[in-house]
Amino acid sequence: MEEKIHKEPKKTKEKDQTPIIVIKDLHKTFGKDNAVLKGVNLTLNKGEDLVVLGRSGSGKSVTIKCIVGLIEPDKGEIKVFDENVLNISKSELNEIRVRIGFLFQSGALYDSMSVRENLAFTLTKHKRDLSREEVDKEVMEALENVGLAEAVEKMPSELSGGMKKRIGLARTLILKPEIILYDEPTTGLDTITSREISQLILDIKHKQKTSSIIITHDMACAKMTADRIVVLKDGVIHAEGTYEELEKDEDEWVRSFFQ
Repeated sequence: MEEKIHKEPKKTKEKDQTPIIVIKDLHKTFGKDNAVLKGVNLTLNKGEDLVVLGRSGSGKSVTIKCIVGLIEPDKGEIKVFDENVLNISKSELNEIRVRIGFLFQSGALYDSMSVRENLAFTLTKHKRDLSREEVDKEVMEALENVGLAEAVEKMPSELSGGMKKRIGLARTLILKPEIILYDEPTTGLDTITSREISQLILDIKHKQKTSSIIITHDMACAKMTADRIVVLKDGVIHAEGTYEELEKDEDEWVRSFFQ
């Protein structure tokens, strides 16, 4: 049976324009002369799904890894929840990280742990005072949110690529983040499963009221999920707009993503 996709109409002008992430003049060079970011300026508004496009090596993943401190930039400012994350202590950064979910390309599950154990480990690492019953309740709720409650006792080796993505997302959701950073959420998945993951991203936004940055090469995912799209080129933001606006952009290079 063909899955029905329900997407709420975009209401750009009515959206909350409160910035939740603000990046200014971000630079990052690897080695002597591999300048990946050359002055990125980027804003994520509350309640927004922002898609970042760019060719391989353009710095998309580097940008979001800088946000959570996985990569240290050479220069610039990153404000998250009005805090400059480049100028705070490690403990303060950890407090902010708990409020940010990061979905890696691989799902990044622990192979030696069951699905239940993967989710419980993440939860108890940050909330040590929960009882066993409370942990189990949170684990099942997170799995139900991604439609995989029946997989709770499975091992990662028993999961398909799409299931691993969903479980990785459940593990992200279990801490109830306010921001989610998606790094290529549909990479390696077939068309139908990619569409299901894109729909799940939308469902989570509407149910959990999250704000998200979505790194993707998948234009079907971008079209379904994006409230706004930015395009990285040569280390800076080259273009910005809705899917429909950029699809008709006068810049041939920008339009090439949509063909």
